[in-house]
Amino acid sequence: MAVSRALRRLLLIRDLEEEQRRGALASALGELDRLERALEGTTERERRGRRLVGESVHTGQLPDRLAGLEETRSASRHAAALGPKIDAQEDQVSDLRELFLVKRVERRQAETLIKETEAREAIEAGRRGQQALDEWYSSRLRRDAGGAELHKDGEAEGTGTRSAEAASAESGGAEKELIFSATGPTNSQPGSAAGKET
Repeated sequence: MAVSRALRRLLLIRDLEEEQRRGALASALGELDRLERALEGTTERERRGRRLVGESVHTGQLPDRLAGLEETRSASRHAAALGPKIDAQEDQVSDLRELFLVKRVERRQAETLIKETEAREAIEAGRRGQQALDEWYSSRLRRDAGGAELHKDGEAEGTGTRSAEAASAESGGAEKELIFSATGPTNSQPGSAAGKET
């Protein structure tokens, strides 16, 4: 059977769906990376705030200590807010990756089905071609055999005709010999008599 238009349309749809899932997964991974980088920045802010508080203890600068404490508190709140967002984004990435893999499997199944159908078509076409070649060769052998038989029959007829002609020629030669043998002594007797008379 020929690869139907429906199968090719199915493969096209599966390919488009896979591309959409890949795009969604790439977008979700980009968002997760952005959140993780934001968490790293928040952690760095918290570290700077603590360092500022520690330095203010040695220098005795109250504004530096207050700024360091505020920076640390703000970074902690930001990190606490980012934690659930990152967890949710990781779950979304996991779900999108699974959907993407499902669509990839479906697309590969459609490709495999089309390739198997095309392979069966190629095998069937080769079988039909070989069968046509075998039939042509068989008909040629039969035709050649029939021509050879006609040629043999013609040779047999020609041989019979030549045999009849040879038999006719032989019989004609025998008749001539009989005629010559019958007339030969008659012609020789007068000669011999004339010789005797002489």
